[in-house]
Amino acid sequence: MQKPIEVLKEYIRFASVSTDPAYAEGMLGARRFATGLLEQLGFVVEVVETELHPILLADRIGDPTWPHIVIYAHYDVQPADPFSQWTDDPFDPTVRDGRLYGRGAADNKGPTIVHMAALSRVLAANPDLPLNITYVIEGEEEIGSPSMPKFFDQYAERLSKADFILVSDTGSPNSEQIVITTALRGLVDLEIKLRGSKCDLHSGIHGGAVYNPNQALMEICASLHNSDGSVNVPGFYDDVVPVFAWEREELKRYPETVDSYRELLDVPAFYPANGLNPLEAVRFGPTLEFNGIGGGYQGEGSKTVIPSEAFAKITCRLVANQDPVKIQAQVVAAIKERCPKGVTLTVREGGIAEAYLVIPPDRPNAPDDQPASFARAFKAADAAIGAKFGKPPIYLREGGSIPVIADFKKRAGLDALMIGLFTPVDNLHAPDEGFSLPLMENAISAFEEIIQNIAIGK
Repeated sequence: MQKPIEVLKEYIRFASVSTDPAYAEGMLGARRFATGLLEQLGFVVEVVETELHPILLADRIGDPTWPHIVIYAHYDVQPADPFSQWTDDPFDPTVRDGRLYGRGAADNKGPTIVHMAALSRVLAANPDLPLNITYVIEGEEEIGSPSMPKFFDQYAERLSKADFILVSDTGSPNSEQIVITTALRGLVDLEIKLRGSKCDLHSGIHGGAVYNPNQALMEICASLHNSDGSVNVPGFYDDVVPVFAWEREELKRYPETVDSYRELLDVPAFYPANGLNPLEAVRFGPTLEFNGIGGGYQGEGSKTVIPSEAFAKITCRLVANQDPVKIQAQVVAAIKERCPKGVTLTVREGGIAEAYLVIPPDRPNAPDDQPASFARAFKAADAAIGAKFGKPPIYLREGGSIPVIADFKKRAGLDALMIGLFTPVDNLHAPDEGFSLPLMENAISAFEEIIQNIAIGK
């Protein structure tokens, strides 16, 4: 493989925006580019057709007694809009001050090239590396992985022969302190619409006679939280697993304080629920958030109308042991019960995803049935990250969601070793997305050791 930074630049130039059909050529180019890299590394690549964007399934398989890992990644990226807020063309990568800027640099093309570059170096030194590897690189992660359920229907049994999956689609606090992620939150998506009259009404002629859908919407939304910020839905917290003592100790090592976090976000104060501090709340607690609200006149100045419709987009982030089907039903039931009689309610029940939690093998309460190679992988990662970055990793839950990781566990029985390679300054999903080049090189060196040590059982 040529220099990793040059490979990453070329990968970024393919504008692989999965949500927009106008970028079909970029999706095809990125997929073909990733296929070529895998074939250079000696993988046999199968392009699994889907209803939208194909999935790459690649194998390098030798002796069946060797350890077997699955490496997961995605070749699609978020839209780059608004383009005017980028310093340079998002699909013409640029290096500035030790960072490579471009859409997908950190999410997830940079980490993908880290893995491949490390593997390239290992195989160059040891072509007969005693390690079976399967790659799954999908093209729909940024739109919720809609093709993955059918993929698991077809390939879950084949994937289940592996020991675990390796993922670098999670975050770390900075380029010197790496986090090994131990949990991802689940997700519930809803949209509610309230309809009053058949059309917008003059607020002077009809005001006082009809129930304003905006008012009804605000009353419903306000009812879904208590004054302390906790979610006011019966049964919402019933199945939440308590935080482990060792997790709180790990969080103390996190290089962020409540004050620095507040300054980073530029908010006047925090509003965490259930006795958690803000740094705990984004990792350990479930949420109910309003992602978008609308109704009535939105233009400049005044227009004195009572709107005919109002809407709210709602998502819940769930923690381990919460059932998204159950939570979705509970939230919908609460909304229906609290909806005023003077408006008509419709509910769109959107996608759901389960939370994922893994307990590292050397921690209390770790399950006894984890493969020996999984325990070795954690040990190898801990040692390699400590050596290459100068600090041992922190083991923490993450607030975000990668639904497919829970699916790998549920459908194929595979736990995940998740090593975070993007940081808050990387601007994921935002203008001027970037990737730290020193982090990239340190990560490649660390993954060289991790891969070798998994193979030789060290």
